[in-house]
Amino acid sequence: MKHSLAARAAVLVSVVSLAAAASAGAQATTNTLTAAQRAEGWHLLFDGHSMDQWRAYKGQSMDGWHVVDGTMTKSKPTGDLVTRSKYANFELEIDWKIGTAGNSGIFYRGTEEYDHIYWSAPEYQLLDDANAPDGKQRITSAGSDYAVYPSPAGYLHPAGEWNSTRIIVNGNHVEHWLNGHKLLAYELGGPDWTARVKASKFHAFPDYGKAATGYIGIQGDHEGDLSLRNIRIRELH
Repeated sequence: MKHSLAARAAVLVSVVSLAAAASAGAQATTNTLTAAQRAEGWHLLFDGHSMDQWRAYKGQSMDGWHVVDGTMTKSKPTGDLVTRSKYANFELEIDWKIGTAGNSGIFYRGTEEYDHIYWSAPEYQLLDDANAPDGKQRITSAGSDYAVYPSPAGYLHPAGEWNSTRIIVNGNHVEHWLNGHKLLAYELGGPDWTARVKASKFHAFPDYGKAATGYIGIQGDHEGDLSLRNIRIRELH
């Protein structure tokens, strides 16, 4: 019996050690780039420690955004963030985790001549589809081009779990990906896109989606916890 208890204790210690090692390994590779990624032209927009590559939209307050355990995090409605640099053609990857009923988004090619970034920038919706009101329609659910192109269901991980988003913007061509699945593609300025925008609330904004270059933005003014990590981008030429 003594040997059996000792053996079980040893197994337990081994399992705990392996779990700790796995966790440490995951932390070591979070918010980093491999040599291959660097060679492909990727660079980080967040290193897990500093938010110095981001600022508030139109210089508004960044209060409410914090770095917590290697993530860029908010827990209450606050101002939107934008990158300090503008991007025209790019591939963007972001891991995100949202709280129950949470609602946020990733803007691209945003400009600052208006009161709100969504007046100029298309939005990749970040959402808890199961609990947020916008989840009742696919055109405003997670992964959609918000209120313009719907996303298919079945690829979103639930609130409290990590999701991986990929956005490609190259010329007029845009793709939304979620957890390794291509959700949708569209052509900015094309006949279908123009008709959809005209039928949406964005018809009131004459410059919506028309900028050839602009900021990457993160929506902060809705309810729900949001955590971001592994934010990386590479410009396409």
